[in-house]
Amino acid sequence: MGKNKFLSKEEEAMVVQAIQLAEHRTGGEIRVHIESNCKGNVLDRAAGLFKSLKMHETALRNGVLIYLSTDDRKFAIIGDSGINAVVPAGYWDDVKDLMIGNFSKGALVQGFVMGIEKVGEKLKEFFPYQEEDVNELPDEISYGK
Repeated sequence: MGKNKFLSKEEEAMVVQAIQLAEHRTGGEIRVHIESNCKGNVLDRAAGLFKSLKMHETALRNGVLIYLSTDDRKFAIIGDSGINAVVPAGYWDDVKDLMIGNFSKGALVQGFVMGIEKVGEKLKEFFPYQEEDVNELPDEISYGK
């Protein structure tokens, strides 16, 4: 994907570390994608990225994508069918609200870290880490233009 122009190396490392810590406790997978602009509907864009990042190919269908378009301030969190089937109604909105509260104060990294931790807790509840668990998707942040 595109080159990172959104986070410093240190900030990026903090977000990746949050993903790794969350995934160490669960069989679920978390990805973050950041880009400048989202043409069209944010959920359609996030769903397209979910597929292009091959997040729908996890064995238990328990991947979660956190998507942010910085310039037009569009944001979405989408989960695959396995996790969506078990989280309570409104759960993704609760995570979004937590993250947006931080984003609106200029605390982008803190927002990502807190959101990733909250998603990780729910993944752990329904998809606890198993000894044979493998990391099915990269932990690195993906970037668009």
